Amino acid sequence: MYERFLALHQGSEPFVMPNAWDGASAVLLEREGFLALGSTSFGIALAMGRQDGRHAVARDDAIANAVLLSRVTGLPINGDLEDGFGPSPNDCVDTVNAAIAAGLAGVGIEDTTADPARPIHEYDAAVARVKAAADAARGRIVLTGRTDNFLHGRSDLDDTVRRLAAFAEAGADVLYAPGLPDANSIAAVVRAVAPKPVNVLAGLGNNVTFASLAAAGVRRISIGGGVYRCAMTAVVDAAKAFRRGDFTPLERAIRGSEIATLLPPGPG
Repeated sequence: MYERFLALHQGSEPFVMPNAWDGASAVLLEREGFLALGSTSFGIALAMGRQDGRHAVARDDAIANAVLLSRVTGLPINGDLEDGFGPSPNDCVDTVNAAIAAGLAGVGIEDTTADPARPIHEYDAAVARVKAAADAARGRIVLTGRTDNFLHGRSDLDDTVRRLAAFAEAGADVLYAPGLPDANSIAAVVRAVAPKPVNVLAGLGNNVTFASLAAAGVRRISIGGGVYRCAMTAVVDAAKAFRRGDFTPLERAIRGSEIATLLPPGPG
């Protein structure tokens, strides 16, 4: 799976990697022709009634969720494993090794802390964590080095570029800064880490298109929690209709049997 996933980043145009949170969402996305999927810490946490990014979901549970996506689809899965489930470089190494042992194709390590009062690791600590993860990952799993500056109100493009360039130098295979605000900032990141591939998160008001991202040299486009949010929007819309006594959304809904036929037989 590692080689298969790595090769997707080396194509002539970007590939879209949507993020699933359970078996049904995974097989439906596979049916639509996607070649790889990501898990989503946002979707997993909210589906469990927990907060995202606060270590409210254990590492074993997050990896088990990603393994489920792989089992039901046979696709390469990129595990959204947040900050590596701990502050130290050794925590990141343990997470990478666990992802490899589970058969995941990729894994992301963020520079977040799970502490709302101090959400982002200091620069040196962030780089040391990615370096340790990269040493463990090399040749065995695709490592994405990620900074969440923009997601936490730190709209500092210079620091974001500096971090991603350092992550690339430290050995990360893919670089990622969710929340980049516009095409110019995306292009700046691509230039700073070239020739290594860049992932961009679609949505969040950055007004990007597939064509504009391809022109900027982006190699991977992820959706993050976006598919989950689309599903929850459908829940809200249906609930409002039901409250009005309107049950027509049920007539438009996908049938359970259609999903069931996509799932593998047995509990395996």
